[in-house]
Amino acid sequence: MEDKGFGLYIHIPFCKKKCNYCDFISYINMEYFIPQYIETLKKEMDFYKDYCSKRKIRTIYIGGGTPTILQPEQLEHIIESALKTFRVYNELEISIEANPDSITKEKLHKLKNAGVNRLSIGLQAYQTHLLKNMGRIHSPGQFERAFLAAREEGFDNINVDLIFGLPGQTGEQWEETLKKVTALRPEHVSAYSLKIEEGTLLYDQYKSGIIKLPEEEKERGMYYFLIDFLTSRGYNHYEISNFAFPGKECRHNILYWKNKEYIGIGAASHSHFCKKRYHNEEDLEKYIEVFSLKNRPPIKDKESISKGLEISETIIMNLRLTAGLDKIEFFNRFGVDIKDLYRKEIELLENSRLIEETQTHIKLTKLGLDFANEVFVNFIP
Repeated sequence: MEDKGFGLYIHIPFCKKKCNYCDFISYINMEYFIPQYIETLKKEMDFYKDYCSKRKIRTIYIGGGTPTILQPEQLEHIIESALKTFRVYNELEISIEANPDSITKEKLHKLKNAGVNRLSIGLQAYQTHLLKNMGRIHSPGQFERAFLAAREEGFDNINVDLIFGLPGQTGEQWEETLKKVTALRPEHVSAYSLKIEEGTLLYDQYKSGIIKLPEEEKERGMYYFLIDFLTSRGYNHYEISNFAFPGKECRHNILYWKNKEYIGIGAASHSHFCKKRYHNEEDLEKYIEVFSLKNRPPIKDKESISKGLEISETIIMNLRLTAGLDKIEFFNRFGVDIKDLYRKEIELLENSRLIEETQTHIKLTKLGLDFANEVFVNFIP
């Protein structure tokens, strides 16, 4: 029988400053809404309580925004509310995103006592001028102090977020960042190529010619170096952009990549639950107001997920994992052999050396990692 455990995502949309590249739903200078927002989060958790009474949570992920902009007691209160509201598995993973400038010893202590066992710190780069160009407000020194403080508090599962392909970034600077980060021995590293999204300050700077991105060949070179560097130091390259020591892979994100169910709590949060996909109202004030008046989530864009769409999305998301798609797992979930559905597409991609098939899995090749989107479109219904 399919595992019915699910994930819980809690969105904290407050920030001290909007980063130049960020297109996530977040708000600055609106901290006065935090108490009301926390109360609304609790109401939304209570709303889902009956729907989930016979099921358990496997993972909790608190993202943003900047969750650690909240006070220690507020963070503790949110986590305690979730644990009181939902049934959970014993081996529960609780992750929280943190910015170096908003991490304090008191917050770390409260988080650890509340049950947080995975910390994700947003460094992005080790060079001060690159951080400034991105609109980041922390320094490399603040990152190091925050990391070491987390270690002192007993956190033994820390992720560091990095970005490469930045305007003006050199290969030498990227190598320096990786060397300094791995010297600290974080259990997990997430490294993403910069994407310039419309509506961001970076997009406007790019369109006006103020900044230039590295050439594609140089950006790809940074990615190849990343893989070689981290794997040579014991990290398992388990997803296109993610690396971990064995056993320290992010279980919440694997839930996404396995196309399993999750509930999103908070403004703009997304859910995939009971064969439905939907998201909450993005506007912070409207999210709070609607819940106050109707005592239910202000859900938008709700759609049913057909079996065909679920199959397609499961293939695409599984292929992001370097282990690939487990053919037996796929058959047990859908009652059909994947090659009965996509035999021609699979053969074409194999002949193009973009995917390879083993007795148990179908996965991207090294070349396929570079052309992942071209692979994925073959499985869109």
